[in-house]
Amino acid sequence: MPVPDAPATGVPSDPSGPTAAVPARPSQLDPAIAARLRRNADGLVAAVVRAHDTGEVLMVAWMDDEALHRTLTTGRATYWSRSRREYWVKGATSGHHQYVRSVALDCDGDALLVTVEQVGAACHTGERTCFFTELPVTSPEEL
Repeated sequence: MPVPDAPATGVPSDPSGPTAAVPARPSQLDPAIAARLRRNADGLVAAVVRAHDTGEVLMVAWMDDEALHRTLTTGRATYWSRSRREYWVKGATSGHHQYVRSVALDCDGDALLVTVEQVGAACHTGERTCFFTELPVTSPEEL
């Protein structure tokens, strides 16, 4: 469901601190949760998504306050598309749904761990996970 961008309002509570920009789009996220988020300059927090049954990391996406609110209140993984500049519910067009089992905020407030029941592929390429390309690593013993 596209949501038009609204002008950013307000400023971080402590401009000298490491907190990121306040959300640019209106949200109904619980203010106590919103206060704990450390957003990037675009008002986003990284969401690492893992499979409930295996613990496998499936993908990384972005959430703003409203995407997090929708995820927490609907049980459906909702993200902010940086390229399309709109909200998207995982599986709405692909049929590869993510049913949310839990959401955890990391200790710094700048990342979310979203645990889901994944139906179908998580990656837009059709792969189960977005992390299917292994890179070569040199072990210290080989140096």
